[in-house]
Amino acid sequence: MDRERLKKLAEDERFIPGIYNYCDRWCERCPQTLHCLNFSLSEEKFSDPETRDIRNEAFWRKLSEILQEALELLREAGKKWGIDLETLDLASDKESMGASDEAAEKHVICRAAKSYGKMVEGWFKEREGLFFETAVGAPEGVDFEEALEVIRWYQYFIAAKVTRAIWGKKEEDEEGDDEFPSDSDGSAKIALIAIDRSIGAWAVISHHHPRYTEEALKMISFLDPLRQAIEQTFPRARSFIRPGFDRID
Repeated sequence: MDRERLKKLAEDERFIPGIYNYCDRWCERCPQTLHCLNFSLSEEKFSDPETRDIRNEAFWRKLSEILQEALELLREAGKKWGIDLETLDLASDKESMGASDEAAEKHVICRAAKSYGKMVEGWFKEREGLFFETAVGAPEGVDFEEALEVIRWYQYFIAAKVTRAIWGKKEEDEEGDDEFPSDSDGSAKIALIAIDRSIGAWAVISHHHPRYTEEALKMISFLDPLRQAIEQTFPRARSFIRPGFDRID
C-alpha cells in the first residue's frame, strides 16, 4: 500500500477517528470493525493467509512495510507543522519518559494489576485439563469456554491499560491542561470494562462449577478492590466517551 492510498483511507468518513485508542483489541468480537481504520489496514495488508502467520517471513515483511509507511507520513506531517523530527532532543525526552515509566511501574494499582495477571497464569497452569472438563460437564446454556476465553483475553490487558492510565495521568498533572478529554481516563475506562467482564466470567465459573467456586471468588475478591481503586484514582473514567463505543446521554 502506497502513502496516497493510506491518506485516502485516513480521510474516509466511515472511519471514526481514534476509535482504536480505547478498545479492547478483540477485533473478532468488535461490532465496530467497519469504522476502524486500524482493522481495515490490517485486513488489507494481511489478506494473504501467509501474512497472518507470525512464523512466516511474509508477516514480518508486511509489518515492516506498514511501519515504514507510518514513519514517512509522520515526517510529512511534521514538516507541515514546522517540526523537524530529525533534530528533536530525544535524549532528554527519553530520560523523562523513563522516569515516568518507572513511577508507573511502582504504582500500587499497576503492581496489583500485574499480580492479577500472574495469579491467572498460575491458576491455568495448575488446571491444564480445565477446557476438556468444562466441555464435558458444562450445564446446558452455560458456556464455560467463553468465560475462560474472557479471563484469558483480559489477563494482561488490564495491567497494560492501567499502566498507560497512570503514566498518562502523571503527564497530564504536570501539564495541567483540562481542555480536552483525558487520555488517562479513557485508558482507565477500558481497564475498568475489562475488569467488569473478568469478574462476570469468574462469576460464571463460581456459580456453575462448584469445584472451583472458592478459587473463583478469591479472584473476584482481588479484582473488586482493584476496580474500586481505579475508580477512585480516575473518578471521571466511567463517564469518558469512547469514540464509536459510547453514547452521550
